Amino acid sequence: MKNAHDLVADAKDQIQEVSIEQADAAIRNADALIDVREGDEFAAGHIPGAIHIPRGLLEFKLSNMPELSARDLKLVLYCKTSGRAALAACSLQQMGYMNVQSISGGFDAWNEAGKPVMTPSLPSFD
Repeated sequence: MKNAHDLVADAKDQIQEVSIEQADAAIRNADALIDVREGDEFAAGHIPGAIHIPRGLLEFKLSNMPELSARDLKLVLYCKTSGRAALAACSLQQMGYMNVQSISGGFDAWNEAGKPVMTPSLPSFD
């Protein structure tokens, strides 16, 4: 019986991961950068320009978003450490998306590399 780690390892064998060093170029060349983390994770900070679509809704959202329905779009995905993004990339490939990449190490690796992070500012009530 497989566990979550086994499923992620299987997914990573089937997808294309880009290193942190390659991530900037992949994002520049992408049609969309998708953060598949949960809402509270996204709100705490995300890669600038990312679209937030939680992993649990990804297939449904993409099926209902005409601007993201073309299967030849270049998509770059990330999550916290790369497990959910790998599973999501594998799923999108099964849906027919031909140009899907995942950022190795995810947001944690991005942040540790000192790359820019967008954090929404909350209104001041002073």
